[in-house]
Amino acid sequence: MMSRVHKDLRFTDTPKRTESIRVETGAGPVTCTVYRPSAAAAPAPVYVNFHGGGFVIARPQQDDHICRYIAATAGCVVINVDYAVAPQRAYPVPVTQAYDVTAWVTESGTANNWDGSRLAVGGHSAGANLTAAVCRIARDRGTFTPRLQIIDSAPLDQLADPATKQSPIVKPLLTPQLMRVFTAAYVPDPADLAHPLVSPGLADDLAGLPPALVITAENDRLRDEGDAYAKALEAAGVPVTHRCFEGVDHYFTHTGPAPDGKEAIDLMATTLRTALTA
Repeated sequence: MMSRVHKDLRFTDTPKRTESIRVETGAGPVTCTVYRPSAAAAPAPVYVNFHGGGFVIARPQQDDHICRYIAATAGCVVINVDYAVAPQRAYPVPVTQAYDVTAWVTESGTANNWDGSRLAVGGHSAGANLTAAVCRIARDRGTFTPRLQIIDSAPLDQLADPATKQSPIVKPLLTPQLMRVFTAAYVPDPADLAHPLVSPGLADDLAGLPPALVITAENDRLRDEGDAYAKALEAAGVPVTHRCFEGVDHYFTHTGPAPDGKEAIDLMATTLRTALTA
């Protein structure tokens, strides 16, 4: 279900053209899909997107609707990253690839007709976790500073027992068993579960991270950790826009309901447009 997109959330004709690029990273080559806005002053700013799927589903196409809408609405180039997934490529491989691709994007703007100095990053579910990791590494290394990070329905505490993560509905999308399978595949060494690149919500040194748009869903088992992360970022002095969508579950930006999904995706695009053109 997490790899299917609601039919009313698909944007198949904007933009009309995409291209594929291959980026070399410290953990192997990564294929990315590039979406370019049809009407934008060149070089346009750029947004790097990381798809979800519990770190085990390799389907960047599931974010096609979001990438198309953002490119068309925010007027930026969108790079959709097909990072490696577990169990074949467990942590830290996806983190390394996510960071290295983003660093490459910042450095290669001239050759690819985008402005790498005006950069944002974001992701959905597992991809939002990778987004937080990329921003943390960039801050610690002093390499680049995204103008915005989008954290959508993120798993931010991989150490806590999934059974303790509650939902107000009887059958939420994420079950404790499924969450345990995802975590065990992605983080085979339990000693890594509390690492801030695995569980960003457990970190206590959040100052200096990029401004954030944090989206959570009322019925999502991951809501509490997303809400807590937004508050922690704000307490650390990071500018935060936080929106919890009522009556929806995990991954509603993909599986619907369509009106809520469209509203959330539009919030991403408009917030990006403001951040990237400021």
